[in-house]
Amino acid sequence: MSERLNQLINSITPPDEVAASAAAKHLDQLTKPPGSLGKLESLAIQLAGITGVDKPEFARKTVMVMAADHGVCEEGVSAFPAEVTQQMLYNMLSGGAAINVLARHAGADVRVVDVGVNADVSHPDLVNRKVRMGTSNMAKGPAMLRMEAEQAILAGAEAVAEAFEGGTRLFVTGELGIGNTTASAAVVCALTGLEPEVIVGRGTGVDSAGLTRKIAVVCRALDVNQPDGNDALDVLTKVGGLEIAALAGVILGAAAHRCPVVLDGFISGAAALAARALAPASAAYMLASHASDERGHAAVLRQLKLEPMLHLDMRLGEGTGGALSLHLIDAACRIMREMATFADAGVSDGQGAAQR
Repeated sequence: MSERLNQLINSITPPDEVAASAAAKHLDQLTKPPGSLGKLESLAIQLAGITGVDKPEFARKTVMVMAADHGVCEEGVSAFPAEVTQQMLYNMLSGGAAINVLARHAGADVRVVDVGVNADVSHPDLVNRKVRMGTSNMAKGPAMLRMEAEQAILAGAEAVAEAFEGGTRLFVTGELGIGNTTASAAVVCALTGLEPEVIVGRGTGVDSAGLTRKIAVVCRALDVNQPDGNDALDVLTKVGGLEIAALAGVILGAAAHRCPVVLDGFISGAAALAARALAPASAAYMLASHASDERGHAAVLRQLKLEPMLHLDMRLGEGTGGALSLHLIDAACRIMREMATFADAGVSDGQGAAQR
């Protein structure tokens, strides 16, 4: 592991318990029965601990979309051809993808980063951090070199650092890459020991024959490469994707800057498992946005010990579930800043007379 990656990992510190405690105390002083706002309250406390501010506010939020191609598409694991990655990339850059719509609705920016699209892509709004032109076919050998996996992680972290300098204080993980549910499934299996039959899902919508083929491809990739489940870099190198590695870097970078990172679905979950394996302290900075309809996502969330905010049967990716959850995050923050206390409102707190 390089010195740069070690420095990134070592810069991640635990959440601020003093700020979290202050947030909890403030919540109990608001004009409501204690705990009556349920998960909004635990969310507010977690956000306070992450940021070190008892009443945090996120004026600027950014969806970090990491884009790359996968050599494993040669095996027929997707309902769409690999060229769709490049086509959807331009659609996203022009503002026409689902993530653009939902991010606009949530008041968030979308930053698209090319870490491995298998084409020469040029656009004024594209962040070019290309490591290589897509991965190799993991069913036949390693997806990439170890140094390339590390380079992709650092590219994600660097993109976060740049957005942080621009004022972003909350990040959402997003991705784009035909074939990436196959690579993500292999990563999850390698890191958790779970069987492909439990984790592999239909992705872009393959039929039953396609699902059987996809499971067989993941099994073959794991058998051919023998990734070391105790070495996240080895797993990403052998059966991962460039955008999955970059998303792990986004998570590590957000944690290093004491910013919440909202996880989207299955691919983001695979990246989160890798990030946690590299830096266990990063787990405290993760928020689960939704429960994806992709089969393996529930198992990933259990492994991460995260509870999703939303259950909408979504499986698009791109960061769409993460963007929708921003409304709940904003609601939790506004409760902290705008709701009256018993003393402010002159309302009895249930312990005696009115406070005023």
